[in-house]
Amino acid sequence: MFRTALRNVLAHKARLLMTVLAVMLGVAFVSGTLVFTNTISEAYQKSSAKGFGQVDVAVRPQSGHSGHPGRERSGPGPELTQAMLDKAAKAPGAASATGVVSGFTAVAGKDGKLLGSGWQSAGGNYWGAKDARYPLTGGHAPHGPGEVLIDSKTAERGGFHVGDTLRLSVNGPVLTPRVSGIFTTDDGNVAAGGSLALFDTPTAQSLFGKKGTFDEIDVKAAPGTGQSALKAALDKALPAGQVETTTARKLADDQAKDIAEGMSGLKQVLLVFAGIALFVGTFIIANTFTMLVAQRTKELALLRAVGASRRQVTRSVLIEAFVVGAVAGVTGLAAGVGIGAGLRSLLGSFGASVPDGPLVVTPGTAAAALAVGVVITVLAAWLPGRRAAKIPPVAAMSSVHAAATTKSLVLRNTLGALFSAAGVAVVLAATTMSTDSAQAPMGLGAVLLIIGVFILTPLLSRPLIAASAPVLRVFGVSGRLARQNSVRNPRRTAATASALMIGLTLITGMTVMAGSLQTAIDKMASSALRADYVVTMANRTPLSPEVAKKIAATEGVTASSPLRNGASRIDGGTEYLTGVDGAHIGELTDLKVTDGSFAVGGDRIVVDKDRAERHHWKAGSVLTARFEDGASRRLTVAGVYDGNQMINGIILDEKVLTPHLRGPADMQVMVKMSGGASGAAKDRLIKALGSNPAMEVQDKQDISNGIAQVFTLILNMVYGLLGMAVIVSVLGVINTLAMSVFERSQEIGMLRAIGLDRRAVKRMVRLESLVISLFGGVLGIGLGVFFGWAAGELLGTKMPTYELVLPWGRIALFLALAGVVGILAALWPARRASRLNMLASIKAE
Repeated sequence: MFRTALRNVLAHKARLLMTVLAVMLGVAFVSGTLVFTNTISEAYQKSSAKGFGQVDVAVRPQSGHSGHPGRERSGPGPELTQAMLDKAAKAPGAASATGVVSGFTAVAGKDGKLLGSGWQSAGGNYWGAKDARYPLTGGHAPHGPGEVLIDSKTAERGGFHVGDTLRLSVNGPVLTPRVSGIFTTDDGNVAAGGSLALFDTPTAQSLFGKKGTFDEIDVKAAPGTGQSALKAALDKALPAGQVETTTARKLADDQAKDIAEGMSGLKQVLLVFAGIALFVGTFIIANTFTMLVAQRTKELALLRAVGASRRQVTRSVLIEAFVVGAVAGVTGLAAGVGIGAGLRSLLGSFGASVPDGPLVVTPGTAAAALAVGVVITVLAAWLPGRRAAKIPPVAAMSSVHAAATTKSLVLRNTLGALFSAAGVAVVLAATTMSTDSAQAPMGLGAVLLIIGVFILTPLLSRPLIAASAPVLRVFGVSGRLARQNSVRNPRRTAATASALMIGLTLITGMTVMAGSLQTAIDKMASSALRADYVVTMANRTPLSPEVAKKIAATEGVTASSPLRNGASRIDGGTEYLTGVDGAHIGELTDLKVTDGSFAVGGDRIVVDKDRAERHHWKAGSVLTARFEDGASRRLTVAGVYDGNQMINGIILDEKVLTPHLRGPADMQVMVKMSGGASGAAKDRLIKALGSNPAMEVQDKQDISNGIAQVFTLILNMVYGLLGMAVIVSVLGVINTLAMSVFERSQEIGMLRAIGLDRRAVKRMVRLESLVISLFGGVLGIGLGVFFGWAAGELLGTKMPTYELVLPWGRIALFLALAGVVGILAALWPARRASRLNMLASIKAE
C-alpha cells in the first residue's frame, strides 16, 4: 500500500501541484513571519547589548520618588548631583563614572521640517573630550551652547556636514548651533529612524532643566571587578533610599525582554494572517483530495476487492497527503526565508530602519514549517480518505455512491444552520458587552458563523447561482452549460467559493470599519472644535506656557486657549483638571451641553457626562478639589457636556488652576484666526513660534488624518497580507476547474462532436469560474459587512460620533476583484478544455 500511495503521487504530479502551492504559501507565511520577527528581535537585542558596553552599573534616582507622570508627588524627588557622581567614581572597584543627561531634542532638516519621528528625537550630553559611548567619525567634541554633535544617520538624512549650522529646539526657542562633529551609535531609536543630538554636559544640563544634576550615572568597573561586586560597593557609597543601582546585565536583559514583548504583538498579528492563509488552503487541500479520491473510486474499490482493508485504503490516502505536505513544508520554509528578508527590506520603504544583522532561521522555525505543512495537509485529506474507504467495493465499481443521500444533506444543512445561528447569536451578544470583554466572544461568534456558512454553502449555491441565469442566457449555450456545471456538484462549488469567501470577508470587514472610523474621526474633529488650529509638541510632551502667550499676541489671532493639566483629589480619588481660558473657550470648542451651560470662569466648571454620572454630579452641584500644592477650593458645576477622545474631563479657568501647579505646562493650544484656516494664517503662526521644528501646527483635517493614519496603515497591511489568502483562493479555483475539466472530458468531447467550437468551450469554462467566484464574493462581502457593523457597535460605545458607513465604491471593487479572480483562474483550464481531442475524450471512461 505504501508503494501504491507513492506511485499515485508520482502519477498525479500535475494535479497535486496546485495543492503543494496552496500549502507552500501558507507555510511560507508562517515561516517568513517567524524569520522576520526573530531577525528583528535579535538585531535589536544585539544592538542593546552593544549600547551597554560602556557601563557595568547604572545609578538612577529612587523610582518611588521619581515624580512619574500621572502620579501625585509628596515633594520634589531625589536628584543625582555632582557629589554623588564623585562618590560613584571613587567607589571600590570603579574605573570611571559618567554623568548622563537626556531629553527631547527636535532637529530640523534644511527644509525646516522635523527630521525623523517626534517620539524618537532625542538629545543628550557628550562626556568630556572623548566619550567612548559615541565614537566620532569626524570633527571634535562640542564646547559651549554654540556647538552640537549629531549622529551619522541624521547627518546622512539631512545632508549635514561638520561646520554646518543646525536648527533645533529643546522645548523652547529655536537654537542654531554649529555641527562640531558626527558620531556613530547603536541607539535603537536612531536605528528606527529617530535622531540624537549631543551637547557638552553643562549645556545639556541647562537645556534639559538639570542644572548641576544628572538623569543617570553610568559606572565602569575596574579590571577584575564583577558587576555584582561593583553594585554592592555603590550601594554602600551612595545615599540609601535616594538612588537605585542596576547592573548592565540586568538592564540588557530587561531591554531584551521589552523588545521581545514588543515584537510578540507584531508576531501574533502576522501569524493570524498566516493562519487565515492556511485556513483557506485547508479547503483547497480537502477539495483536491476529495476529487482525487472520487476519480480513483474504482481503483480503490479494486484494492478493497483484492484484500485491502478500510484502514489501509485510508492510510494510502494519508501517505499521499504526508508526501505532499512534506514537499510543501520544505519549499515553504525556503520561500519563508525570502519573505522574512523581504519584510525587513520593506521596513525601509516606510521610513523605518533596523540594526544590521543576519537572517535568523532557528531550528524551531524549520520544525514549525514542516509540522504545519504536514499536519494541515494530512488533516485536510483524512476525511476524503475515510469517506472513500467506507464505500462498498461493488457500489464503487458501479458508481452508485456518487449522489449524496438525502440523510447526509439534511444532516449537513441542519449542522450548518445550528453553527450559523450560534455564531450570529454570539456576535449579537458581544455587541452589548464592554469593549474589553467582548473581544473573545466576538472572535468566537465570527468563527462559528464562517464555519456555519461554509457548511451551508452547497445549499446556498443553488438559489444564488440560479439568480445569474438571466445574465448567462446572453451567452447562449455556453452560458446555460456554465450555470448547470456550477450547480452540478454543490459541494465542490462550495469548497471552491469558500476559499475566496473568507478572504473577502476579512477585507470587507476591515474596510467597513476603517471607513466608518475615518468618518467618525472627521465628525469628532469638526464637531468638537471651532478652533482653526491646534498647536502641540511633535512628541506630544507639554508645551511651555510661553507658547500660549506668543500665540495670543500673534497678528490675526482672535481667540486662543491653552489646555493645561493638573492633578487633584476629589471625593477621595484622583481627578485631572484641564485649565483653559474661560473667556475664549466657548469660541474654540463646540461641545454638546446636556445639562446647564458651558460657562467656565471663577469657581464655575464644566464636566464630561461620564464623570458626572460616576460622581452623581449635575448642574449646580458643588464639589471640593484639593490641588497639587495641598490647597483646596470649592467649585460649582455649571454644565455637563458630551466628551470625546479629543476633549473630556473637568474643565475650569486656568487662572484658578495655574497658581496651584508646581510646573505649569500645556498639552496643546487652540487658536482661532480672523480669516479662518488658510496657508497664510498657518505660516504666520509657524513664524510666530520661530519656525520651531519641535512644534506642530495642525488644522482639523491634519488632526483627523493624524489619528486615522494608524488605521490606514493597519488597513494597508491587512490588504497586503490578505492578498496571500486571495492568491491561495485563485489556486483553488484553478485546481477545481482543472479537475472538473478532467472529469468531464467525455462530456466535452461529445459537445465538441455535436458542434460546440473551441471558443464556446473556453467561454463555458470561464463563465463557470466567474459564477463560482462571484458567488464566493457575494457571500464574503455580506459576511464582511455584518462583521464590520458588529465591530462598529463596540466602537460606538467609546466614540459617540461613530456610525456605520458602507463604502459602496470599494465593495463594488471587491466584487469586481472576485470576478477578475474567476476569469484569471479559468485561463489555463479553459485552454486545456478547448484543446481536448474529441475522439480520445469520447472513448475515455
